[in-house]
Amino acid sequence: MTGLEAITFDFGNTLVPFPAAPMADVLSLTAERAGSRVGFRADDFARVWSEERLRQFDEDVPAGHEADMDVRVVRVLARLRGCSMPGVGERWDDVAAAGFSEPPEVASILDTYAEAFVETTPVPSEIEPMLERLARRYEVGILSNWPLALAIDRYIEAAGWSRHLSAVVVSQRVGFVKPRPEIFEVAARELRVVSGPAILHVGDDAGADVRGAQRVGWRAAWVRVKPEDSPLPTAPPAPDALPEIVIDSVLDLEAAVGLRGGATTT
Repeated sequence: MTGLEAITFDFGNTLVPFPAAPMADVLSLTAERAGSRVGFRADDFARVWSEERLRQFDEDVPAGHEADMDVRVVRVLARLRGCSMPGVGERWDDVAAAGFSEPPEVASILDTYAEAFVETTPVPSEIEPMLERLARRYEVGILSNWPLALAIDRYIEAAGWSRHLSAVVVSQRVGFVKPRPEIFEVAARELRVVSGPAILHVGDDAGADVRGAQRVGWRAAWVRVKPEDSPLPTAPPAPDALPEIVIDSVLDLEAAVGLRGGATTT
């Protein structure tokens, strides 16, 4: 691919597969550790967490905003401590909900989640060598929709990927999710590459990754194979999204951009 200066990767189901079981383990471990700390049963903590997660997806994601996990923790603690949840069609009063917890307590639970996330999510062994090879030639970054940037930061550090990355852009920090253009423009600035065809974005979600990248003039690679039972949310279908590269696995990318041999479909 001539003129290519930078490559960004989606995180979940692109660099790291997320089938249902490991994601359930993260919540289970978080509920066990955090629930006991704040004085509630793990199953009650996990149930309320799951309900508020779905509520956030319904309220925030259609508007292009991330379902921030810090907001979720505040709401979970408020409900567990007797605050009435909103009725159908109503939104949380987050100022009132915050009165049921203290900021250090919320930070502790987020820390617990990030710890459980790193502990229970396997690191694919082939990714670090690929990132190292790509970083010799391109600026490389991660551009991810994720509700807790802390979890990705810690995972990247534990996996040994940090030294190969010029940017780590996560929707929670930006305030917008892919395919909103704002998050792509933030990534271009952090990569220090002019936003446009000099950047290739690689992701598994045609609606979020392919359509979002191409709307800002980037090139796009679509990873079409991912766990069928993954609980990660996806953008609405984008049948008109036409990626420049289509690959079965992110590990096929190097061949697709002409760096070394391997199977790919373009």
